[in-house]
Amino acid sequence: MITPRRSTARVSIARVRGDASRDVRDVVAVEEPMEIRLSVPGRGEHQVAVTMRTPGDDFLLAAGFLFGEGLIATRDDVVDLRYCADVEPQEYNIVTVYLAPAAAFDPDSLTRNFYTTSSCGVCGKASLEAVEVRGCAPLPAGTPVVSGDVVRALPGILRERQRVFERTGGLHAAGLFRPDGELVSLREDVGRHNAVDKIIGECFLEGRLPLSDRVLAVSGRASFEIVQKALAAAIPIVVAVGAPSSLAVDLAREFEMTLVGFTKADGYNVYTGRERLA
Repeated sequence: MITPRRSTARVSIARVRGDASRDVRDVVAVEEPMEIRLSVPGRGEHQVAVTMRTPGDDFLLAAGFLFGEGLIATRDDVVDLRYCADVEPQEYNIVTVYLAPAAAFDPDSLTRNFYTTSSCGVCGKASLEAVEVRGCAPLPAGTPVVSGDVVRALPGILRERQRVFERTGGLHAAGLFRPDGELVSLREDVGRHNAVDKIIGECFLEGRLPLSDRVLAVSGRASFEIVQKALAAAIPIVVAVGAPSSLAVDLAREFEMTLVGFTKADGYNVYTGRERLA
């Protein structure tokens, strides 16, 4: 039985306070590569992506990434997810997703290089046309409606529930909420987009997509990548602690999503979709 690696590690450091220094042990977040493969009936295995991530919830990450990229569409497309147990020393860092014979699969969709980092998401993807080609439609306007009090409370809830962040100070979080502010799920990762993939992958594998009555909150900035992933899952409201990028604002406006940034206990900025905020 394969046991995934830990999400934290202990390292030796020199702690300097004023003019004094002492050697201590500290806890840091683990960052390791994870390769995602697709096993297609009759066509063998295909390498899809390599992403730098924090170990843990690896199957959710793989499923969420593949769904967000349009490589899988429904839960019935996936028959199994496994670690590769015979590729030492990377056995914990390779996940193969096995497709059902009836799953629609376009080999041309794998021609793009999917190397990703923990900070920036998929490299080189910066066009609204790529989203429009996938057939994403604007989201229904005006629903759900969320109060300003709920929006202001989301960053605090994320911080309170980040178990690994409390130990390391080095992880992002993504949280899925009901419109009344109840937390449905929270995932952590060194990559903010990976945390979102883990959230969406969980819902995908449990057959809970689309998420048209949910709110996504992220601990960092709102990039194009994050808004695109939310759109693929039909999440109408994205709340970020940090700033959105210009392309994220363009994407949210194009598909009638609500995008909120610089969210704090005393206020926030609404960039698009103000009608969903009471």
